[in-house]
Amino acid sequence: MDQATYEKGLAIRTAVLGKDYVENAIKTADDFNRPLQELVTEYCWGAVWGRDGLDRKTRSFLNLAMLSALNRPHEIEVHVKGALNNGLSRAEICEVFLQVAIYCGVPAAVDSFRIARKVFAEIDGKK
Repeated sequence: MDQATYEKGLAIRTAVLGKDYVENAIKTADDFNRPLQELVTEYCWGAVWGRDGLDRKTRSFLNLAMLSALNRPHEIEVHVKGALNNGLSRAEICEVFLQVAIYCGVPAAVDSFRIARKVFAEIDGKK
């Protein structure tokens, strides 16, 4: 593992997904899934999210669309929160999921809207 890329990834992952989420993911890792946590942090967050080619907001747009297309509800939930942290508005998230409906299918969009509404309700309940 490249420690510098890992540390860069850890900082980006924490900024996008939140300190509590990332600390919990790493703290609860065991011998079985720790290598995955390290891989995700180093390569996904450090090597790719850490590139200069796209800003974080654009990466969040892409992630929401791809995760919706792939039907990954847990990751959609995590990345809706991250998208908000990266400056996407609820209206922009709505537009992403409408685009998903056209190109990936209405069921994928319905699920994504449902998940986003749950996230919004949780956030609104904390205010």
